[in-house]
This record gives sequence, C-alpha cells and structure tokens, in this order.
Amino acid sequence: MMALKDADTWETVMRVVYPIKDAEQTLPLYAIDWTRPHVAETTLDSRIDMRRLEFGSMNQSTLQRIMRHAGSSSGVSCDSFTVLNRNTTALKNHGHMSGCTFFNAFPASYWRRWTSVKMVRFTADIQGNAKINVFRSTGRGLMYPVAEKVVHSPQEVERVTVDIPMTGLMDGGYFWFDAESLDGEVIISEAAWSVPQNARTASKPTTMSIAITTFNRASYCMNQLHAIAGAPALRERLDTVYCTDQGSDLVKDQKDFDEVAADLGKQLTYIQQANLGGSGGFSRGMYETAKAGNSDFVLLLDDDAISEPESILRAIQFSDYTVRPVLVGGGMFHLDNRTMLYTQGERINPQRMWMYPSKNMGYNHDFSMEPLRDSPDRHQRIDEDFNGWWMCLIPIAVVKKIGLSMPVFIKFDDIEYGLRAKKAGFPTVCLPGVAVWHQAWHDKDPARSWEEYFTERNRWLAALLTYPDRPPRMLVETLYGDASLGLRFVYSAMALHHMALRDVLRGPQYLVDCLPTKLGEVREVRAKYPDAQAQDSFEAFPEPAGEVEPPKNHPSTMKSRYKAAVGLIAKSFIKNANPDKAVRPDAAIPARDAAWTWLAFDHVNSALVTTPDGNGVAWLKRDNRRFRKSMLEGYRLTRRIEKNWKRLAAQYQSYGITSMETWAHIFGDK
Repeated sequence: MMALKDADTWETVMRVVYPIKDAEQTLPLYAIDWTRPHVAETTLDSRIDMRRLEFGSMNQSTLQRIMRHAGSSSGVSCDSFTVLNRNTTALKNHGHMSGCTFFNAFPASYWRRWTSVKMVRFTADIQGNAKINVFRSTGRGLMYPVAEKVVHSPQEVERVTVDIPMTGLMDGGYFWFDAESLDGEVIISEAAWSVPQNARTASKPTTMSIAITTFNRASYCMNQLHAIAGAPALRERLDTVYCTDQGSDLVKDQKDFDEVAADLGKQLTYIQQANLGGSGGFSRGMYETAKAGNSDFVLLLDDDAISEPESILRAIQFSDYTVRPVLVGGGMFHLDNRTMLYTQGERINPQRMWMYPSKNMGYNHDFSMEPLRDSPDRHQRIDEDFNGWWMCLIPIAVVKKIGLSMPVFIKFDDIEYGLRAKKAGFPTVCLPGVAVWHQAWHDKDPARSWEEYFTERNRWLAALLTYPDRPPRMLVETLYGDASLGLRFVYSAMALHHMALRDVLRGPQYLVDCLPTKLGEVREVRAKYPDAQAQDSFEAFPEPAGEVEPPKNHPSTMKSRYKAAVGLIAKSFIKNANPDKAVRPDAAIPARDAAWTWLAFDHVNSALVTTPDGNGVAWLKRDNRRFRKSMLEGYRLTRRIEKNWKRLAAQYQSYGITSMETWAHIFGDK
C-alpha cells in the first residue's frame, strides 16, 4: 500500500454519480443536455445593478418585448443521454450533455479556500467517438475552456485525464466536463475528480459515526438506514450509526429492521430514550461518538430527509483536506420539488437574531429552470454562519472543544451551535455537491403550533450565549412579533411567547430540568385558546358572512412593515371588540393568507381560518382586551431580560449547559 501522503498519489474526492432511484425527478441536478450558455449582461458589468429603472420612460414596444421574453424558457432537458448505472451514462448518437450541475460540478473555489490543494485531476473512461471538454468558471460566472480531448475508441475503453491548476478561484468558480458524441453511442463511466494526497491534512485514514434521531417516523428512518446500508463506499468510512429512537412507533418494530440491522452489524447502534427533541437526539449521537473515541467525525442527519449517500462521502473527504477543522454542511432541496434548492448557506442578522440567505442570494432556486451553468450568482463562493441539522458533519475535535447542543428540545440548536463553533475558530462550510431532500417549510406556520414556544425561547437563549456583552435589538423584534400574532388573533402564540421569556429568566437549571416535560406543558397552555381548537369540518361553525380578498400592497421592507403595524396596533388598542359577542364569522381566510400577513384580518372581527396542514379549521376571534394586556406583558418581560442581560448571559455561560457532563446527567448516564 502506498504511503498516505505520497506526492505521486492522487485520491478521488468526488466521484461523478447519477441517480438510479427517482431519476425523473432529480436528473437535472446531475447532468443536463448541452445548450449554448447564456452570459447575462450583469455578469460582464456588475455596475448595471447600481442603475435605477425608470419605468415611466418605458414605451409600448419595450413592454411587449419584455413580455415576449418573460417565461420563454421551458427549463432544462435530459434527452441526449441515458443513465446506465450509478457511475455510467450512454450518450446517444450526436448527443451532447453537460456536467455543470449541482451534484457533479467540482466546487473548486471551496477547495481553494479551505484546503492547500493546488491541482485537481479529472479522469473518465470513454468508449466511442467523442469529444470531452473540460471547463472552469470564476466567481462572476464567466466560463473558460480548460482542455479538449477527442476520443476515437468504439471497441475499447480509453482513459481521459486532465489536470487543472487551482488559480483564479478566490471569489468562486467550478470545474466541470461536457461530453459530445461525434458518431454513434458513447459510454462515459467512472468519471471522477481527484487531488494530490500530499495535500491531505488528516494524518491517518478517518472515519465517522452518523447520528440520526427519530420520533414516530419509523418508516422514514428505515429509508435512511437502507440508503446507508446500500452504499459500500460510504460504509468503508463508517464506524456506526447511532439511531436514537425517542418515539412509541419504534424503528426496531419495522418488518425489515432485523434484516438491515444484520446487514449493518456493528455499524448500527440502536438507542431508546425519552423524547428529548431534536437537540436531545442529536446530542445523544454526538455524546456517544465522543465517548466511544473511535470516530473522527459525527454526521447529524435528519430521519425524514432523503440523502444522497455520495454527499456524505464527499463531506468527509473534503474534511480530510481542510487546513483547520470545519463543520461541513449540506444544502436542502425540497422533498416535494426535487430540483429546487431551498438554501445553501445562511447567515444570522445579529440585530434581529434571525436567519437570511448568504449574500442575499434568496431561497428556493430551481435548477431545472435555471441550471448552474446559466446562474452566474451561484458560482460565487458562499460563507455562512451555520448549517441546518438536516445534514452537518462535525469534527469530534470541535465537539470536545465546544461541547454538545443546547438542551432546548427543538429550534435554534443548530444555529447556536454554528455560531458557537465559529466564535471558537471552527467555521461552517456548506459544500456544493452535498445536500439532502427534506420537507420544506411552506406548508407550516409555527405560530399556530406548540413550536412557537421553542422558537421564541431558544432564539433568546442563542442571543444570550452568542452576544453576552450586548443584547440585539430584541425589544422591537419581540413587540413586532407579538403584534403580528395578535393582529392575526393567534393569542395562544402570544401566551407561548411570554411563557418562553419567563422561562429564560428562570435560568439554566430550569432549562435542564424541564427538558423532558416542557412539551406537555406547552401543549396544555396552548389548548386553552380558541385558535388552537380546530375542527375537521367547516360545518362545525356558522357560515361566514363573506370572504376576504388577499391584500394587494403588502409592505415589502421591515421598515414599512413596522410602520404599517404601528397603525394597526393603535387601532387595536382603541377598539373594544368582544369575542363573546361573535355570532358568526365575518369571513373565511385560507391558511396561506393567514400565515404571512396580518393585513388579511384588518377589517374583520372574527374569521374561520384553515390549519396549515389543511386538515382542520378554527374560529379565530378578535379580543382587543387580551391583545392590549398581552402586548404590555411582552414589553415588560423583554425590558426585564434586557436590564439583566449580562447577568443572565454569565449565568448561562458558567453553568455549562452544553457540556458532556450536563448531558450525561440528562441521559441518566452515571
């Protein structure tokens, strides 16, 4: 066996793969038909975005030209090639395909930034008459040819090799290959991206454990276990999967569990514990991995996500080369729209203590409509503050240095951990080509569920731990948050907000002690409010008097939202609508309109509002007296926390709520 850091040895760090399962939904993320690239004018001259548009000077011809071009793209196609297996495609006669895609373009700028790799090698086995072109891009999305290889080998396989220097990549850029059939079918197999092993920073072969936490999603969790068991290259790097089951519908009772468990053998550790939420389940996996001392990394993986096993392998291979320990995260694609990337890389606004996409690139990018090749902004290298724990690889060295998750059940545990790691010198890298598919948030409204308590409380806790010397602008945020709930008649969420603030003031010992029981308490409080009492039929309520039109001019900036909210708050303080006098609902409001805007409730005193999951409906009623009382209570509690900010922050910091010892106590591991 060659020496681990032999200067003449290349290690494959990213294999080019193709989907076998659900290929019709996901193929544009792996390979697409070649079309002539489109170079936007903004790519060539960024100053264009500084110019203001003068719509008043637009004539009829200009408007018609814009309308003709709007929506003219029908998206990418994948007709010139056929996927034969996980590593092989067949180009049709004169077919032309491109590998400039999310999963198969090599994220060169990330390797340039976070490793000492100076050269990358592309290799592929070609059979047939073909032309292989290798390209590179810059952070501006400009593309340049690197090499062209013509192959005439219809009877046997010919290996194509191209070495690419890692230059011009500071701000962004990818490497990829395109393939064209010159005559007849062309088989392309075993394409891969490799780097010199002497750039490796890991001094030995590394391994990882995978931490999966599940609660009554046994079938989803089994899908994850099946995917891991069926990935031999991944299993070579796997110590064990810590499957922490916190539910009553147990994974071990699934009919195929014994078969998968036998297949994984010692690579599966099944743990049952009380329902301690996502933070408790993931912390258990982190805790057991660190305590066992066999793994170099722990991968946190959601039970209900669909994983691309190659992503997991890429994450650990990238980590082997980073110049310092980093957290390697993966992007999140929508489960119900498999080519749409919800996010890849997020930041925290320290004043609002809320997340936003890195470089303001927005959420929900659909690669089937705007492929990577034609999305110049997506060629930028992105830095982030944290990565969602749908998938995140954490070095055990980081766990030993900064501890485990906050014991907070759910919400903000991943955000706070990323911020804590960053402060300790361990940044998060959301690596392109690494991702899972996960249920998106567009059919959820946390304000109308028990989750609102944990979101509000843990947001404050994260702020206390991250910014102990100066509070963010939380007073305005709390008042705006309370107002947006009250103006939508969701008074249960206001009550949960205030319950959360009171619990923050109780200190870290209470946080630890209430972890196993808090969910039940939150549910009990919420159930007392009319907005939480949904029925499964409209027939359970009187017929609404009318219908509310969706507001057409919703405030688009936070400043304009605050301004609009002030007017409605003033109106609500003056009015005296009594919910007990409501005889019939004024209107019916769909969950979509009720979730994101309080303007829909401006001219009604009560409304039937459907639940976010579409399975129920509740009669929400205006209660001005409760609104006034709740707004004042939110103000009082927020001011109290702000006045005691440094004392509270020091109290939480000194307690060690994220330590191995604290979690050992929670787990009952004496």
